[in-house]
Amino acid sequence: MKHRVHVMWLGLVVVAAASCGGGEPAPPTPLAPITPDRVTAAVTDDADDPAIWLHPADLSRSLIIGTNKVAAPTGALVVFGLDGAMRQTVAGIDRPNNVDMEHGVTLDGRTIDVAITTERLQHRLRVFEILKDGSGLAELGIIPVLDGQSGDFAEPMGIGLYRRPSDGVLFAVVAPKLGPAANYLWQYRIDGTAGGGVTGTLVRRFGNFSEKGAEPGEAGEIEAIVVDDALGYVYYADERHGIHKWHADPDHADASRELAVFGLDNYQMDREGLALYVKADGTGYLVSTDQVPGGSTFKLYRREGEPNAPHRHVVIAEARTTADATDGIEVTSAPLPGFPQGVLVAMNSNAKNFALFAWERLFPGRN
Repeated sequence: MKHRVHVMWLGLVVVAAASCGGGEPAPPTPLAPITPDRVTAAVTDDADDPAIWLHPADLSRSLIIGTNKVAAPTGALVVFGLDGAMRQTVAGIDRPNNVDMEHGVTLDGRTIDVAITTERLQHRLRVFEILKDGSGLAELGIIPVLDGQSGDFAEPMGIGLYRRPSDGVLFAVVAPKLGPAANYLWQYRIDGTAGGGVTGTLVRRFGNFSEKGAEPGEAGEIEAIVVDDALGYVYYADERHGIHKWHADPDHADASRELAVFGLDNYQMDREGLALYVKADGTGYLVSTDQVPGGSTFKLYRREGEPNAPHRHVVIAEARTTADATDGIEVTSAPLPGFPQGVLVAMNSNAKNFALFAWERLFPGRN
């Protein structure tokens, strides 16, 4: 979900030239599901959520950071090269659910790139520096979150990072496993300490929740979060209801007002991963995952909204893939080796790995 740019692709339909017997046009013929251009090595237990780090000097040395979502000691952040090979495993994280990253964060006078993961069973965030030489991660510290909660309400799951353009301050928006119908999300300001560590301060709770689950009586959940730093919006997926949009800046005059809810229809399964494909002119795309077993579909919305309606978002393209029951996704529009228009990285459940799709194969003409 920024300098990390997100993308998705389009599996459209081909209209047959032949006609049916009654003179009506033949029904559209679906294209075959799109297969990955590349996959990463498998993690040991449960691949769940990726982030993409762009190397500042050599894009070929960029990294994919993924979670192995299981209890300690094997719960881990796993770092991959663009070739899919494992470069580093940071184990001992107690069920890391989601991970997000930010470039160019200033903490205690140092400007660094950071990755932060939710450590669900310890009710905290784990904060890492991404080393500029591309060699991997170095831990900076921990931040307790969801204070005063218990059970699933105390377990952080989703995370989206926001670096405010006006002053460079870093925030983390955190979603617990379960939350109330109002104020589901917790937003923390992240600061550095004199000893090179980190600290977090709760600045607001916000976010409406439908409380809809997959089955009658289930409460459902919110997990996927992405923040558009440049435009100042945070999006989150209410799994069985829709996608919510709010201002990301807790100090915005309308910070307490929901801006939009969209994606209400035509999802087969849960609304899961969200990612942003960012273009320099302020346009781009929001990608949303329809978590279909054996063949997840990615839906594309305009980042800037519709003409004269910046908070109206409608599906403009879809891509059906072979990625299995996808949860987390990430995308970048940066021209990477083998991916000239960017890449979408998707969790691939059954294979326990992450699938890489070239943007132009998913959504041709949408760069």
